[in-house]
Amino acid sequence: MRTKNLNGYFNIVGDNIKKYRELKGLSQRQLADKVALLGVTLYNSDISRIENHTLFIRDFEQKAICDVLGITPQQLFENTNKYFNQ
Repeated sequence: MRTKNLNGYFNIVGDNIKKYRELKGLSQRQLADKVALLGVTLYNSDISRIENHTLFIRDFEQKAICDVLGITPQQLFENTNKYFNQ
């Protein structure tokens, strides 16, 4: 099964995850560890690939990341329209 992408991007939320992760002062490993406490397995290399738009992110992973970062789904998707206008 091939994963679909949008203009070569496998997700459109990577920039926002990185932004809010850095605002919280978390490393990629720390974010992965905190997400794991919610029962979602992500490695720090997965976080890196998500932030670089090279890894598809599932809805339950998005939810866990939002919970850890203390952001809403709306914040996760802010400024993502640019990916549709390329």
